[in-house]
Amino acid sequence: MTTHKVGYFVGSLAKASINRKLAKALTLLAPPQLQMSEIPFKDLPLYSYDYDADFPPVAREFKEAIAAVDAVLFVTPEYNRSIPGGLKNAIDWASRPYGQNSFTRKPSAIIGTSPGMIGTAVAQQSLKSVLSFCNSPQMNAIEAYIQFTPNLITDDGKVTNPGTEEFLRNFMNEFAGFITRVWSILPRDA
Repeated sequence: MTTHKVGYFVGSLAKASINRKLAKALTLLAPPQLQMSEIPFKDLPLYSYDYDADFPPVAREFKEAIAAVDAVLFVTPEYNRSIPGGLKNAIDWASRPYGQNSFTRKPSAIIGTSPGMIGTAVAQQSLKSVLSFCNSPQMNAIEAYIQFTPNLITDDGKVTNPGTEEFLRNFMNEFAGFITRVWSILPRDA
């Protein structure tokens, strides 16, 4: 069985984020062939092309972390019907300078949770548009818009609703299959 390193981004910078809880649950529910690790971005300064000639160390380390993984998973909340500014800033850093886009041909998936009935559906559509421009192959099915109810996921990542747990496990299994399919047709060194 081929293993894949998956870097995940938690879109919220809040320590008690429900999306951080969701990310923890997903790492526990991931199949054994996915090695999950968070790629943090909270220390990145606001992106400006003035940095393109010489990225600061934190941005270089950030791009190296993305280069070290086979795929990326975005676990994002919805802020004002879009993605959080910090996450967009991280994507801007990763996609620059021109010609050095870290997401090119890197398989990706998006999921998120919110107390609202539609979860993070609108933010995910916004993020899909950004990732399309970044040339990241996206797992478009199954879509996952999780309504977070009180105690749905414990602080240690246990999902308390069996139906939600099964859905999330299936999401991660589908992502593993998607990564394998993408890397079976796209050369890694191109």
